Amino acid sequence: MWIVIGGLLLAVIAATITIIVGRQRELPGGAPEELPSAEPVDAEVVETEEPRAEVEAVDAQIVEPPAGPEAPEAPGTRMARLRRRLASSNNALARGLATLLARDRIDEDTWDEFEATLITSDLGVTTTTTLVERLRGRLAVDGVSDPATARGVLREELLELVRPGMDRGLRTEGADGEPGVVMVVGVNGTGKTTTIGKLARVLVAEEKSVVLGAADTFRAAAADQLETWGSRVGVPTVRGPEGSDPASVAFEAVGRAKADGADVAVIDTAGRLHTKTGLMDELGKIKRVIEKQAPVTEVLLVIDATTGQNGLTQARIFAEVVDVTGIVLSKLDGSAKGGIVISVQNELGVPVKLVGLGEGVDDLAPFDAEGFVDALLATD
Repeated sequence: MWIVIGGLLLAVIAATITIIVGRQRELPGGAPEELPSAEPVDAEVVETEEPRAEVEAVDAQIVEPPAGPEAPEAPGTRMARLRRRLASSNNALARGLATLLARDRIDEDTWDEFEATLITSDLGVTTTTTLVERLRGRLAVDGVSDPATARGVLREELLELVRPGMDRGLRTEGADGEPGVVMVVGVNGTGKTTTIGKLARVLVAEEKSVVLGAADTFRAAAADQLETWGSRVGVPTVRGPEGSDPASVAFEAVGRAKADGADVAVIDTAGRLHTKTGLMDELGKIKRVIEKQAPVTEVLLVIDATTGQNGLTQARIFAEVVDVTGIVLSKLDGSAKGGIVISVQNELGVPVKLVGLGEGVDDLAPFDAEGFVDALLATD
């Protein structure tokens, strides 16, 4: 029995040896394969596909203006007319100044009333307090028995607040033969697209050739509205299909301006403030893409002057998103509070460059600090 068991064990051992030797013969060199030791290597990341281009193809349409567009009003007469309209407007700041100048004697109740009126004119609490303190000090010394003296003091203080030394010129000239590029930003509903149309008329009146870019591709009828203005003014409009990439439309518009040898390209942009991050990404992309064609020379922020503090909030957000170089105050008519001119400049450190009064096609003019103050102090 033990002899049988021993024989079986010997057979199993012999079979196992035979299998192992057979497998070794199947390997190269007849030896078991060894795993290589891990050594550091310079890894290279290989892209499996080309990155997506920032400038997407867009089926841009160039709309040429009809022959014989309306002739714009000359810049000089436009400015004079707008000053007259501002002087006759019944805004809160003008009312407060008129009340102060009408008093033979200014008591504490008068100063309190005046201060409250300035605050409600969107001048801002800090600016109002500073102005009232300076006026009280100077008028207490000079007296108010002479209305001309009081008016002169008030004019000097207001001018200092409006900051007449700020550069208010529009940067519409490019370098080295490139067109100037004006990006116009602002919340939808502020009159942004209408302002662009009026700005085009101002530029045409200055004998500049203009191309409009309808890069607000998300708002229904925005491109149609801008195209209508282009036809009215006599300048071409570059537009894309609704919902197309705004940056691509802007790119095409500036390219058209370069090809035509135009002086200025004015680009409309979307004004959605649902998410600041989305707005930042979109406007930042538009600016980057435009500058593949030519540098942006001016970024104008359009603010509805009737919105007061809400307009200042919008201004702060846009100033964080893009490098705003100038303010356009739309709707600065009789219902507006003129103090926003001062408060928005103090808030952003950016000059008000253009103002709009009323709905007329030529109701847009360069802002003039002295003219603004004199109009507020006008008695008729």
